[in-house]
Amino acid sequence: MAPTLRSGDQVLIRRGPRAHPGDVVVARFRANPDLVVAKRAVREQDGGWYVSSDNPYAASDSAVHGTADVIGRVVLRYWPRPTWPMPPAPPPAPPQDRLTDLL
Repeated sequence: MAPTLRSGDQVLIRRGPRAHPGDVVVARFRANPDLVVAKRAVREQDGGWYVSSDNPYAASDSAVHGTADVIGRVVLRYWPRPTWPMPPAPPPAPPQDRLTDLL
């Protein structure tokens, strides 16, 4: 989930309140129930949620594992430094021109 959350960050989640698109959530994939992840909720899908990582190179999101069931919504990161409320999704990276990469 980097850059919003990093491995080892400790968070407070709130169970029960309904998730909204853009929220950072803790979820469990239906296809892989042993995998619990922190991802960004994108849209409701098939009675669950399509979740995505803020890191475009991460491979453990709904594109790979399918629909996820939300356990709770992340409301606070309390370690290593408090962040409240959770920041919005970062803007997408601008497309890079291959020609400028070669120069």
